[in-house]
Amino acid sequence: MLLLCPMVLIVACISGVFCYSSNSSSSNSCSSLPSSSTPPSCRLKSSMMGVGEVVDVLFGKGVYNEIRNLSSRQLLFQILNFVLIVLSALMIWKGMVVALESESPIVVVLSGSMEPAFQRGDLLFLSYHKDIPIRVGEIIVFKVNGRDIPIVHRIIKVHEDNDGNVKFLTKGDNNRVDDRGLYAPGQMWLSPEDVIGRAEGFAPYVGMVTIIMNDFPALKFVMLIVLAVIAIIHRE
Repeated sequence: MLLLCPMVLIVACISGVFCYSSNSSSSNSCSSLPSSSTPPSCRLKSSMMGVGEVVDVLFGKGVYNEIRNLSSRQLLFQILNFVLIVLSALMIWKGMVVALESESPIVVVLSGSMEPAFQRGDLLFLSYHKDIPIRVGEIIVFKVNGRDIPIVHRIIKVHEDNDGNVKFLTKGDNNRVDDRGLYAPGQMWLSPEDVIGRAEGFAPYVGMVTIIMNDFPALKFVMLIVLAVIAIIHRE
């Protein structure tokens, strides 16, 4: 659903640009009219100048005029180009899900429970090929019933019964006790169905951007708007 939000914002912004462009041809006649007889369209255009100043402050001088000077065809092409970028990112994500067999192949570390192995803000890359057994010492990401956020901890025990059913016990490297206190009430072990993936690699602190946006949700929309404007004014 987050991917749909920027599309709505882009359409709203672009519709404002179209409205302004459609009235630009009457600018000379508006300026010659006294203020008492100024039609609504001219007053609307005057208020749009404030929008232009805001855009120039945020994105650089001349950006607003550059957007206004785009023809309808160019503007439509740039919008479609931005939509293509978003859809391409979604396709890459879905491709990683299939190739790595993990429902969430990229996650961000939110706490310090795995220090010093992983720090808060590290970006983890996961895979979960079920034909490869999970061993003691491996770091996995798992979900717990009743908790919205998955947990990344290390396997400290693997238990296999006579029927071949495998269960795991985990613990954070920076924690004093195992994770049984974090599991669902009455749950003593993790099953393979609880596992989202095993850690295959990481990028230090790259996920801090995600943490900041989660702490300040308004930044998500600001970033999406910035990306949309850049995509629109970039003609090459």
